[in-house]
Amino acid sequence: MREVNHQINMWHSYIKGFKAYLELERSLSANSVKAYLQDVEKLTQYLSAGERTGAGPETLNLEDLQLFIQWVAQLGMTPASQARIISGIKGFYKYLQLEHVVQKDPTRLLEAPRLKRRLPDVLTFEEIERIIGSIDQSKPEGGRNRAILETMYSCGLRVSEVISLKISHLYPDAGFIRVTGKGDKERLVPIGKDALKYIGIYCEQIRCHLTVQAGSSDTVFLNRRGGPLSRVMIFLIIKDLTRKAGITKNISPHTFRHSFATHLVEGGADLRAVQQMLGHESITTTEIYTHLDREYLRDTLQRFHPRFLA
Repeated sequence: MREVNHQINMWHSYIKGFKAYLELERSLSANSVKAYLQDVEKLTQYLSAGERTGAGPETLNLEDLQLFIQWVAQLGMTPASQARIISGIKGFYKYLQLEHVVQKDPTRLLEAPRLKRRLPDVLTFEEIERIIGSIDQSKPEGGRNRAILETMYSCGLRVSEVISLKISHLYPDAGFIRVTGKGDKERLVPIGKDALKYIGIYCEQIRCHLTVQAGSSDTVFLNRRGGPLSRVMIFLIIKDLTRKAGITKNISPHTFRHSFATHLVEGGADLRAVQQMLGHESITTTEIYTHLDREYLRDTLQRFHPRFLA
């Protein structure tokens, strides 16, 4: 029993150190840190429920971890959730190696389920115009919502980036904004004239009449009470406007980001430039936007391939 308690305490110590590593060395967001810790806690839950109660991470091998993944699958978790957990466990063992807790990484040969890569829904430019056109700009929130959607499509921002956008990070004369993305990494993103125009109208005619809450004086987009907008609020705004525009696609705030990137790539933009604007750490993440619709491919073949030429 004493040995079991000792191992439990060691797990707590390792997990605490892992959390500090994720926060300080990898600079991950609070949500990402929470997800990683939940993955490791799932492993400790499995160990405590089976024959390996009291086993430390340094005693586990590939077979142990494969049995753990089988257990996770039996819980009814989707392949995507299983892959997420495997990623978390791999990250944990990478940390343990850095701390010299383990000499060999048992997760090196641990395979994740094959996932079908799903292409995101994308709006056409005309559909974006219809959504923006459905905004009632006679109301104060209408002017704000127009500025939000123009900014999201103009810059390809994540929803977390648009709600945290700072007035001090707007550089209208230069045509850029400074965005704080994942892991608190900052990047400069070009912004279009229309987006700057509607941000200016919002700030000069609507935002200036709000009683701004403490801590929100530098935040661009505010709610009626002068506080920051939530992610859920942006989601609800877009869902409502999409319904009014008569568009039946599955639309979320991220759809505007997908549409921004897809329209750039299909227009011939350099993939590296798109990667920088989106704030993707890896170019492979950006490569999903190289997909082209079948009609475009057929048209290209008909116009340029010798066998398709008339």
